Amino acid sequence: MKPVKLSGIEACVFDAYGTLFDVASAARGAQDALGDGWQALSDLWRLKQLQYTWLRGLAGHHVDFWQVTGDALDFAMATQKLQDPALRERLMQLYLSLSAYPEVLPTLQRLKAGGMKLAILSNGTPAMLAAAVSNAGLDGLFDAVLSVEEVGVYKPHPSVYRLAPARLDVAVEHACFLSSNGWDAYSAKAIGYRVLWCNRFAQAPERIPATPDAEIADLSVLPEILQRA
Repeated sequence: MKPVKLSGIEACVFDAYGTLFDVASAARGAQDALGDGWQALSDLWRLKQLQYTWLRGLAGHHVDFWQVTGDALDFAMATQKLQDPALRERLMQLYLSLSAYPEVLPTLQRLKAGGMKLAILSNGTPAMLAAAVSNAGLDGLFDAVLSVEEVGVYKPHPSVYRLAPARLDVAVEHACFLSSNGWDAYSAKAIGYRVLWCNRFAQAPERIPATPDAEIADLSVLPEILQRA
C-alpha cells in the first residue's frame, strides 16, 4: 500500500505501545543485567503480553494491563531461567518510562497546531499511560487518553474502538486510527475508521477482515497525508 491523502479527518487516534512508545526500550534499558539476551526477552515479553490480553478477553477473565505485563514478564524471565526479583522490579519500572519514537513529538505538535483532535486509545491502564505520556514530554497534546479499562475488555473488541469517536464527538469515518500492530489496524478498519498502518517493522499483511487505507513506515508523514477538508 502506498500513502494516500485522507480527506475529512477531524481526529487522529493513536495506539500507544509500539506506535508512539518503543516497547523494546524497557529491556534495552537493562542490557547491563540481561546482556545479549535482552532482545529475546523483550520479544517474548511483548508476545506473551499480547497473547494474554487476547486469551483473557476470550475467556472473560479481565485484569488490568499492569498485571498482564507482569505476568508476561514472569513467563519471559522463567523461559530464560532468570530468577531475580530485583531485575523484575527494575524492568517493570522501566516499562513505565518507555521512550517515544523520535518522530512522535514533532509530528504530534504539527498536527495539534493544525487543529487536529488527538487521542490515545490503548490497552494500558490510565496510570501506565499517564506515566508514558509524561516521560515522553507529550503532556498537553492529547484531547483524550483512553484506556480499555473503561469497557473492561482488550482490543480488538469493537467496544474499545468505539470509545474514541464517542469521547471526541466525531463520526468514526472522520477519525483516523494509527497503529503499528497490524491486527490492531485491521480491526479498527473493520468498525469504520480511516486507518493508516504504521508498519514500523515491515510485517506481512494480516489475513483478517478489512484492510487499512494505507501503510506508512513511521508517523512523520501524517501532516502531509491527513486533510481536514
